[in-house]
Amino acid sequence: MCSACGIATHIPVELGDDARPEPASQAAAQPASPAASQATKFAALRHADCRFYFFGTMLSMMADNVEHVITYWMLFQKFHSPALAGFAVISHWAPSLLLSVYFGGLADRRDCRKVIQAAQIMYMGVSAAWGLLFLTDSLQVWHAVILLIVHGMAGALWSPAEQLMLHDIVGRKELPSAVRLNSTARSLGILCGPAVGSALLLGLGETWGIFANVLIYLPLTIWLLMVPYTGHLRDTAGVRRPAMTFADAFRVLREVADNPTIISMVALGGLSSLFISAALGPQMPEFAHDLGTDQAGLAYGALLAANAAGGVFGGLLLEGTGVLRPDARTAMLSTIVWSLCMLGFALSTSYPLSLVLLVAAGVANLASQSIAQTLVQLLAPPEKRGRVVGVYNMSSSGLRVGSGFTVGVLGAWIGLHMALAVSSISLLVIVVGLLVYTVRAVSRGPASAPSASPLQPTS
Repeated sequence: MCSACGIATHIPVELGDDARPEPASQAAAQPASPAASQATKFAALRHADCRFYFFGTMLSMMADNVEHVITYWMLFQKFHSPALAGFAVISHWAPSLLLSVYFGGLADRRDCRKVIQAAQIMYMGVSAAWGLLFLTDSLQVWHAVILLIVHGMAGALWSPAEQLMLHDIVGRKELPSAVRLNSTARSLGILCGPAVGSALLLGLGETWGIFANVLIYLPLTIWLLMVPYTGHLRDTAGVRRPAMTFADAFRVLREVADNPTIISMVALGGLSSLFISAALGPQMPEFAHDLGTDQAGLAYGALLAANAAGGVFGGLLLEGTGVLRPDARTAMLSTIVWSLCMLGFALSTSYPLSLVLLVAAGVANLASQSIAQTLVQLLAPPEKRGRVVGVYNMSSSGLRVGSGFTVGVLGAWIGLHMALAVSSISLLVIVVGLLVYTVRAVSRGPASAPSASPLQPTS
């Protein structure tokens, strides 16, 4: 039985680290093993390659955020353009909305090491180009627009291949641990990025600071030259991966429409992103002002870092205790907790309470996202895994563009606190409805697993 979603037919009970998954028909005939359902704490860290993969991912995410700190500061100093600042957010997430499924298909067909290296080279090229423009004092708006778009495309290209590599390194049995720890590594990179970026900006200046940032991407890029994983080593032999076109890529949306768990996880990621996800950071100065923190000091920085700190703490807590079962119900309940924390933050007038709520929100958000990513990977057919992961990334990352409207634009009309409260309540109500939909859909019995429910805990 699958330790992630409770379906007995799609994962063999005993799967060694070097074994390939068996066909579902053979897996269904095997009896459940009590040992198989016992989750090992920090199981993915038993793999030395996985440990370095997490480290390299953390560094690359940190470099991504270092670049944001330096370049956003320079764009503000040079152009003082709110429109350009808004475009920076849109360009960061729009490629995920438009290209994630196609990039997922690319990860399905190609060596994921090379796909990730291509994304890292794009990141490094963008940082180097910023540095040259700063050095020659020749930065213009059209330069910034191009570099921001390329940076956003690099992130969209990286994500599906990154997830497939996790599956290759640890296998299905330990994939929940790997996804959770990888999300924790990403949160740690996001947490450290502003501090390192500020240190580079103050210590080396914007030009040499952004040049130094290029070096932070190198460890992951070089490590990928030395490992055998392609993202496909554990897939069933002979899996056919047809050539992809943009039209073919989006057909995967219809191909997974009969799987209520995949659909609910894709919807869950998209709803969270659409209503709240990316909107909080750009609006934090106003929240800080209303909480009595006007200066850009430690108190303001703590508000900015609290969500990422919660993600790091939550990842370690959940991995170390195994307190939450990685199933669809837990992902939805975690999102409900996240929306309640955001509602409390919107209504809070106490700085300490607001800080606690942001940390708690980070814990709940990491739990929801890591479980959803795990279920999407485990339930996707091997030949479509990259494309299905691309659908999830399109929803969970691409729809972050919309949070600028649900919180930012709406906040200009009715007030920022009220807008965040309305968005949080809307997310809460819709996720409750999504939970009801999934329970009813599963109770009718999916064709692939008529007698098992992905919402029920494993035994």
